Amino acid sequence: MKNVEIYTTMFCPFCSRAKKLLNSKGVDYKEIDVTVAGDLREEMTRRAGGAYTVPQVFVDGEHVGDSDYLHSLDANGKLDKILGVS
Repeated sequence: MKNVEIYTTMFCPFCSRAKKLLNSKGVDYKEIDVTVAGDLREEMTRRAGGAYTVPQVFVDGEHVGDSDYLHSLDANGKLDKILGVS
């Protein structure tokens, strides 16, 4: 299975939505909470090419995008391949 990381904050409905989608796919992921960790948010922003909103999702170190993009990939039938699920 691929290495999935998701940067989140507490009480973020978009984060919850993205995690719910990943859970529905049976994907294990590492959640990185940036609520109060400025250094982790800076890391996320750097890795995401300047994107500073949460969530930001990475698969095998590659930036996939935010919750809306994740759901768009799923709607277009492309997310399963990226996640390595069938």
